[in-house]
Amino acid sequence: MSQTNEMVKLAITALEDKKGEDIRVIDIHEVSVLADYFLIASGSNGNQVQAMADNVEETLGKKLSLSAKQVEGYTTANWILMDYQDIIVHIFDEENRLFYDLERIWRDGKVVEKEEIM
Repeated sequence: MSQTNEMVKLAITALEDKKGEDIRVIDIHEVSVLADYFLIASGSNGNQVQAMADNVEETLGKKLSLSAKQVEGYTTANWILMDYQDIIVHIFDEENRLFYDLERIWRDGKVVEKEEIM
């Protein structure tokens, strides 16, 4: 398994551990140079969104010795973006996920079923 796939798998598990909802993986490597994968998840409130981000950071740090190149939006916690170069994790509150609708914007990417990665 490649390191990128391992990153995605660990990030999904970290999001699920904090009760992340509607977790989606979009393979964007053929349509963008930004990253290989977007992970998109929702939390029901700011505290949960922050807890999910904290768990992703802790899990990828412990298991793969990775730290995010950049984290945006942690303080407001309505959309936290975590850039790990090969993967970008987007954690939204429910309202902002609907508003920004990244799945629609990145529809040229391939939606990857969780079972294909896990």
